Amino acid sequence: MINEEYVESYIRSLFPPHEGILKELEEYALEHNIPIVEREVAQLLKVLLKIHKPKRILEVGTAIGYSAILMASSTEDSCIIDTIERNDDMVYIARQNIKKAAYDHRIKVFYGEAQEILKYLKAKYDFIFLDAAKGQYLDFFSDCAKLLNIGGIIISDNVLYKGMVASDKLVVRRKKTIVNRLRKYLKYINNLENFETCVIPIGDGVSITYREE
Repeated sequence: MINEEYVESYIRSLFPPHEGILKELEEYALEHNIPIVEREVAQLLKVLLKIHKPKRILEVGTAIGYSAILMASSTEDSCIIDTIERNDDMVYIARQNIKKAAYDHRIKVFYGEAQEILKYLKAKYDFIFLDAAKGQYLDFFSDCAKLLNIGGIIISDNVLYKGMVASDKLVVRRKKTIVNRLRKYLKYINNLENFETCVIPIGDGVSITYREE
């Protein structure tokens, strides 16, 4: 959490609660301590998807399938979602959840290391969501940028990492490497030619990067 608790609580109170499978997955994630996107980040994704209307989405970091299902529910039925997960237990759970949500005809889960899978993907994407190993974002971005259509966007979650990225006073020693890599990542995408980026202090920090050409 990077915002004051009262601000976060107020923002979340504004959103109508999810129902059905999304509510079930939120409760499952809370019970089993599995990280999923914060509620305000989920809402941002929904709004961006409705504005952008992507035809094809790539997600790096499936976990239990919550974000993939959320994105499927916020896009047209013709939109295809490819999502990558390296944990075999999560892959199994995600596929079961996606089938239960009746999105298995639109969402394909790739099992393996993202850096390996990204290199052999041939499709082009309009919308890419990074929510995996934070220390590897720079490597992921380089591969994802090659798969991104002109006019496409890349959303990166947790880029402020509990506020540590923004202030040395908050940095925990064992997290220094991740923090330094995220700082390098943010500096890189904010100064990259033909891309425009903004960083939004909601959830654990979100960056939005737009490809101009």
